[in-house]
Amino acid sequence: MRIAVTYEDGKIFQHFGRTEYFKVYDVEDGAVAKSEVVGTDGKGHGALAGVLEELQVKILICGGIGAGARQGLGAVGIEIFGGVSGDADTAVESFLKGTLSFNPDSQCEEHEGGSHGACGEHGCGGH
Repeated sequence: MRIAVTYEDGKIFQHFGRTEYFKVYDVEDGAVAKSEVVGTDGKGHGALAGVLEELQVKILICGGIGAGARQGLGAVGIEIFGGVSGDADTAVESFLKGTLSFNPDSQCEEHEGGSHGACGEHGCGGH
């Protein structure tokens, strides 16, 4: 199984559509076998579903994420665990233990008719 986390400086980046990196984890027998940081080559928002599909990711752990990205990821069979913050490695370990705290309804309000300021509230730094 492959898990991807939106990634910046060891932490979960808080705006899926603007992430520049994913940390991708290969999981075997319930444990991380290896991981690597992969750049998005400047792709954003809708194109990121294709990036993750190409990487054969099945699980995404992220902060805020818009409804359009959720639909795109769902269309390629990627399960989303949004509303997560903190250390990326710790989040993956928690996921593997079944103890990850996430919000299945988390969204980036910027994409739901909210303001750019609303996006800044969840830590992506505004736009």
